[in-house]
Amino acid sequence: VVLLDSKESQAELGWTSHPSNGWEEISGVDENYKPIRTYQVCNVMEPNQNNWLQTGWISRRDGHRIFIELKFTLRDCNSIPGVTSTCKETFNLYYVESDSDLGRSVLEGRHSKIDTIAADESFTQGDLGERKMKLNTELREIGHLSKRGFHLGFQDVGACVALVSVRVYYKTCPSTVQNLAVFPDTVAEAAFATLVEVKGTCVAHAQVEVDNPPRMHCSAEGEWLVPVGKCTCGPGFEEKDGACRACLPGFYKLSLRLPLCSPCPEHSFTHEEASTFCLCQKNYSRSPSDPPSASCTRPPSAPRDLVYSLRQSSLVLRWSAPADAGGRSDLTYSLWCGRCPAGPRGPCEQCGSSVGFVPQQTGLVGRTVTLLNLLPHANYTIRVLALNGVSGAGPLAGQQYAEVNVSTGRAVPAPVTQLRTDRVEQKSVSLSWQEPASPAANSTEYEVKYYEKDQRDQSYSTVKTTSTAVTVNNLKPGTLYIFQIRTSSSPDYGNYNPGIEV
Repeated sequence: VVLLDSKESQAELGWTSHPSNGWEEISGVDENYKPIRTYQVCNVMEPNQNNWLQTGWISRRDGHRIFIELKFTLRDCNSIPGVTSTCKETFNLYYVESDSDLGRSVLEGRHSKIDTIAADESFTQGDLGERKMKLNTELREIGHLSKRGFHLGFQDVGACVALVSVRVYYKTCPSTVQNLAVFPDTVAEAAFATLVEVKGTCVAHAQVEVDNPPRMHCSAEGEWLVPVGKCTCGPGFEEKDGACRACLPGFYKLSLRLPLCSPCPEHSFTHEEASTFCLCQKNYSRSPSDPPSASCTRPPSAPRDLVYSLRQSSLVLRWSAPADAGGRSDLTYSLWCGRCPAGPRGPCEQCGSSVGFVPQQTGLVGRTVTLLNLLPHANYTIRVLALNGVSGAGPLAGQQYAEVNVSTGRAVPAPVTQLRTDRVEQKSVSLSWQEPASPAANSTEYEVKYYEKDQRDQSYSTVKTTSTAVTVNNLKPGTLYIFQIRTSSSPDYGNYNPGIEV
């Protein structure tokens, strides 16, 4: 931060010169031939010179460590005849602190010496003839200053010197943006001090990372060093050119942990900027367990190719997967069973607990189910529902299913339990039995199966009758036979009883 630059003044500087025949303000040009105001003194002929030049009051502002850059020319004493004992080739630099302007009085006793300034190059009479400017630049610093401002003092003790420019400044680490944090102008401290830690402020729409706030360190030379921590663009924003830019329509950002906006997942959208999630398109939805980054999905279509096989009181169902699983992998099946009246005589009643489902009725992954214990002479409607994680969650709440209607036949004929031998002859056997307690129909037929004991199913014969007695002829004499009986009600047969040995 520049506090004074004499080269920038086009008007008179108006500094205080004491005595009046010492330093003199004149117009000149700098090394680039730009018009400037300078002070010069050249009282080299007389001894014991003590010529003072004091600047106006300079506010230090926020600076405590002040730099002074001097540009000057100085005459080589050897190039001036007859001044060996009185000519000097140095001058002294002083300063005096104050809280206000000391005015035009030069208080020599209150000044503190900064340094004696000597030239690296001095000019001669020949340089003047060739219009050569041998410009010297010296840099000094003062501090730690405590009062509001100061004056600079230049003491000439017999030199031929011209002050081309005086520039006074202090160093700062300039305001900057790094890691999405703003660091303000910070005054560089004294050279011997440690680095100054400065806390950053997150830019708009950015947030501090947990336990990692942004910090940087300002060095004595006005350089930012050792960045630590950072800010991150918040939900709905991403980093762009050192700032947080809103996610464009069609993009979203859910979390601080994500660096960039992402395109909306499949079947979702957003028309707004700075979106943190995307809405599902019509007829699509997400399940409660789906993250916002998941694609929107829909319920599956109905199962296909539903077929069944009915045997007595058991019904086996098989089907194929839906043509459209809705974009999900959590497809399951459930069954609904209803017992319905014949014809349009009212709604179906849900099957009771007596109907069994193997392996289960709901949450099926496989595509085969067996229904057990169906009633005879009954009409059933069976629905196979395809379900996934969004079934019933969105506007398509109607579940998709395949349906079959099944009519069961007569009851399975009851087994015969009391088979007995009435008469045994050499080539025939007469049998009788008790009619079953619950006959399957008004007319029951009986089937008698018989075979030689040592043949057992390799060769057997049957005889049918509608009465409860029968005589089996043409048997081998002296041979053991097994006789079994079962009931028959077309088209179903019961099971053979255990049989008797004759």
